[in-house]
Amino acid sequence: MPARRGRPRRAAARALARASRAEAAWREFAASFTRTGMVPPAEPGLVAVEAAEGTAVLLLAPRQALTFTGKCRLRCLYGAVRLLGFAVASHHPGLPVFSPATHCALSLEALPGARPPAAALRQLRAAARAAMRSHRVRRQARVKLMARFSPDCAVVLLEHLDTPVTRFLLSHPPLSRLFEPQKKEESSFTPEDAVLASVGIVKCSSDRGLLVSESMCLALEELIQACCAEDEGVPLVLVCGPKNTGKSTFNRYLINLLLNRLPVVEYMECDIGQTEFTPPGCVSLSSITEPVLGPPFTHQQMPRKMVYYGQTSCEQDTERYLDVVKYVFSCYKKEVPLVINTMGWVKGEGLLLLIDIIRLLAPSHVVQMDVCDWKAMPPLTPEHVHFSAGLHTKGKQQSKCKQLGVGSTESWKYSEGEDMSAPQHKLLYVHPEFPRAGVAGEARVHSGILRDMSILGYLGHLQSPDIGAVLPLHSLVPYQVPFNAVALRVIHTDVAPSNIMYAVNASWVGLCCIPEEVRCQTDGPVLLTQTPICDCLGFGIVRGVDMEKKLYHILTPVPPENLRLVNCLLLGNIAIPNCVLVGQQGIEGEIPYVTSDYNYSIMGSGKLRKKKQHLKRREFPFECDYT
Repeated sequence: MPARRGRPRRAAARALARASRAEAAWREFAASFTRTGMVPPAEPGLVAVEAAEGTAVLLLAPRQALTFTGKCRLRCLYGAVRLLGFAVASHHPGLPVFSPATHCALSLEALPGARPPAAALRQLRAAARAAMRSHRVRRQARVKLMARFSPDCAVVLLEHLDTPVTRFLLSHPPLSRLFEPQKKEESSFTPEDAVLASVGIVKCSSDRGLLVSESMCLALEELIQACCAEDEGVPLVLVCGPKNTGKSTFNRYLINLLLNRLPVVEYMECDIGQTEFTPPGCVSLSSITEPVLGPPFTHQQMPRKMVYYGQTSCEQDTERYLDVVKYVFSCYKKEVPLVINTMGWVKGEGLLLLIDIIRLLAPSHVVQMDVCDWKAMPPLTPEHVHFSAGLHTKGKQQSKCKQLGVGSTESWKYSEGEDMSAPQHKLLYVHPEFPRAGVAGEARVHSGILRDMSILGYLGHLQSPDIGAVLPLHSLVPYQVPFNAVALRVIHTDVAPSNIMYAVNASWVGLCCIPEEVRCQTDGPVLLTQTPICDCLGFGIVRGVDMEKKLYHILTPVPPENLRLVNCLLLGNIAIPNCVLVGQQGIEGEIPYVTSDYNYSIMGSGKLRKKKQHLKRREFPFECDYT
């Protein structure tokens, strides 16, 4: 039966009171600057006026940009603006925008339009006024904006944004300042800044925004042209490169640019360590129809096809990883452009595995991101991929004259009988120019914290859509699943059958569907001897195991109609974030599943100690400590 989510009345009342106090504090904070006379000259062309309670209207001159941190709902009332490559016009609905301190700040830029004739100026002013009236912008705000109005400007409505996912994330103390700037910039605080702050965003320096290099611009232009033309089939774009070179940001920018011209873009995730639309440990294929205007934890969604690999690295089982990639890719119909993201593991066997993936998927374009010295990986030209041996595939042998060093390096000859119709891709180089690009250990936030945030973003869908108190996970009613209704498999290690329930309890599990019918002569549990490659329909937390009634208690946001298809639980090496276990509210005495009496001399615990010391020693621009 579906989980019933009760809401304590006192907790809801306290949450509403806190929300109203916080909103009143923001308004008082914004008004204090006007009362005290702190009114320096406004930035030319930038006008921000409070439109109503919790909303503001922003006017931007052509090509003017606003770089900010925070979250809001954005709606363009007049003209057009660009945000992470996506062009927002007046016909678009309100879009949720997330610019947390953990990621590169977003920039909102006004797009210049064609200069209208002088006779049309009155109609344009009337259209701008009508748009503001329809969204209940106060008359005083309309008058102030229209005094600076020009036909080629942009008028944007910003609304305070509060979603179940963000409320759930912010309820954890380590993430409570997720959308606040980490370092205060030394600059005068204008009335416009106060208005923006009342909505939930803070203006910051433009150098904290996305730095689009010339090579990135050229690559994007060529990819957009190829995807829209479709002269030689539907393009498959594979993006590769070392860690911390901006692959995820490039993918979001490319997807948004494509959505300006196409109704849908396919996205295949092959980076099991840093996934975009699912929790970590997955290979997936998603159909993207809405712009991507935030980091992964803000847009967790159900893909068209997903397999739970169960680990954040595939070093221990690369053959199964390739089988999973092949299984997911088989669902792609080659009707719309496909963007493929790959892992940052590009050294040693990682590079050989990448060559295998390129051979397997046969992309039309390969975007290789690397720093200018090319120390991390060689250029993946079609010739290099064709002749080099992969981890599980063999390269084509060169002709004898080539092996002996005869002839120029640019003329490749094929041996007699060799396949000359091997897939050829166009290689595009992108050299990121943001600070510390490609430098190991210089990311804004530790990768483990980003993975935890994706899991928390997924669990945020358990919260009620109504604005109110954040319900702790242990207050939600889980599903009851009989032992003999689902098969069980631990992916990453061997566990004795007598200890299997200890491993499953309080664990993160993939809810999967295997084609075989689960049959058991007893009450269970049903244990699989091999890890199946099967569809994953979502994830859940095993809240408890009832050994007497032979029941799993599972908490999951997967809808009941999909849960009916689940007949397999896969337990991998992905853990529930520590803050979920440590931060359980309303618990008296010892916290369930948490202990301070831990012996590090136990076999296998040394890795945990090393990880904890590593996180304590490392300092990141975003202040977050999960230890």
